[in-house]
Amino acid sequence: MIEEVRICYDTTKEEMDKVIKFLENELLKIRAGKASPNMLDGIYIDYYGTKTPLNQIANIATPDPRTIIVHPWDKSVLETIEKAILQANIGLTPQNNGEIIRIPIPPLSEERRLQLVKQVKNEAEKAKVSIRNIRRDANESLKKLKKNGISEDEIKNGEEKIQKLTDQYIEKIDKILSIKEKELLTL
Repeated sequence: MIEEVRICYDTTKEEMDKVIKFLENELLKIRAGKASPNMLDGIYIDYYGTKTPLNQIANIATPDPRTIIVHPWDKSVLETIEKAILQANIGLTPQNNGEIIRIPIPPLSEERRLQLVKQVKNEAEKAKVSIRNIRRDANESLKKLKKNGISEDEIKNGEEKIQKLTDQYIEKIDKILSIKEKELLTL
């Protein structure tokens, strides 16, 4: 493979890896009936006029599989944290005792499980679209290389390799999706 085509391939692979990592992080936020500090990722608190991630102003722990404890370093933000968790609309009800915030994790109803499966499928579909967009961009880059004097056979070879890579990553997304679906639907 010619150097320019190899660089295009490697860049495409890196971009697709980022999509997979992003998908995995997004799926960590979707709970499967047991407590995880990741469930509170993406919750920001207005901390003295600055939007700050919750995990930067509080210690978040899971003492048991059904409870999350949020222990802020500054007690004056307890109510703000409580409101932010409620506004995040993640299906959790925080309990503020003046020292910490305890968040009980209710067992998932069948209806909620199906909603979460839909959400997981939506995230997987977004990841697939991103992978396909990366493939399109890579193919356009390869076509531009043709103007730089690279042979049509090398371009076609590069496009085939990019397509194989795309297929591998779509398959990875499907595997991640099926594992998460199984996790959500298992009682």
